[in-house]
Amino acid sequence: MNVIYSLIPGMMFFGLLFLAILVWAVKKGQYEDMEGEGSRILMDDDDDLLHKDSKK
Repeated sequence: MNVIYSLIPGMMFFGLLFLAILVWAVKKGQYEDMEGEGSRILMDDDDDLLHKDSKK
């Protein structure tokens, strides 16, 4: 029973810590564009390099 008295404040501390991290991430714009970063890997960025090489 004594263990519960130490675990409850510890878990409340970690809960508040994770809540603060979540609020910080939302304020920094981490969750602004959920679809853009996932589909960015599918876009071809090599076209710009090909056009620069052909101009030389």
